[in-house]
Amino acid sequence: MIRNALTVDVEDYFHVSAFAGTISRSDWGEHALRVENNTRRLLDLFEERQVRATFFILGWVAERIPNLVREIATRGHEIASHGYSHQLVYSQAPEVFREETLRSKALLEDITQATVHGYRAASYSITERSRWALDIIAEAGFTYDSSIFPVRHDRYGMPGTAVYPYRLLTPAGHSLVEFPLSTATVLGCRLPIAGGGYFRLYPYLLTKLGLSQINRKGQPFIFYLHPWEIDPDQPRVAAGWVSRFRHYNNLDKCESRLQSLMRDFKFCAAIDVLNDLEMFTE
Repeated sequence: MIRNALTVDVEDYFHVSAFAGTISRSDWGEHALRVENNTRRLLDLFEERQVRATFFILGWVAERIPNLVREIATRGHEIASHGYSHQLVYSQAPEVFREETLRSKALLEDITQATVHGYRAASYSITERSRWALDIIAEAGFTYDSSIFPVRHDRYGMPGTAVYPYRLLTPAGHSLVEFPLSTATVLGCRLPIAGGGYFRLYPYLLTKLGLSQINRKGQPFIFYLHPWEIDPDQPRVAAGWVSRFRHYNNLDKCESRLQSLMRDFKFCAAIDVLNDLEMFTE
């Protein structure tokens, strides 16, 4: 049975890009943190199923709750970086992105006393106009990235790129392993099927069929979710209706669907899948 990557983007509900126009970054500290309890709920669910996952942790969260980072590592999961401030990569100057990327990696490695290998950009915002970020990720010492979504979207996406794990060359010629967010072909269309809001939007059967399609081709998929997605009681933010729909749709169904997913597929950490594929052997 093929092992697939189960990943968690560790951020709180007020960090999401959809609310950036409503909740200022300078006001984040005024909101009560819910990410700690929600992440521990996920840890317990994974322990029940004996699943090891990858936790892409936001530096802002790690700085404030270092014991949570230690607990994730102690409970056997992979620690990876989700950047520091959850800003869209293409909205940052390269020097700011470099500083935040290095800061997040150093912070996580100091807390865990272990090397951090994986990186994932906020909102998968490495696109054609921010390919320069891949150089910085490689130069920072990461061995793999999981930020490229091979679809079209208003906030992210790099359509036409590879859909399974591969080794890419950055614009400056560095070698970096990419684990792209998973997609499936439905009625001739490339459908994002990797989790998150799509997992809550689609009927579970559609998600299962799409992910099974990938495994039938002999390939692993990568799945992601956020701790706030199993928290239907979180505060409601007065954002636009599209942002509210994307964020709050079917929050009450996510945990039960996750339980079904872990019953129907075999999971491990992203780095374990990449090692299965011998992606780090050049």
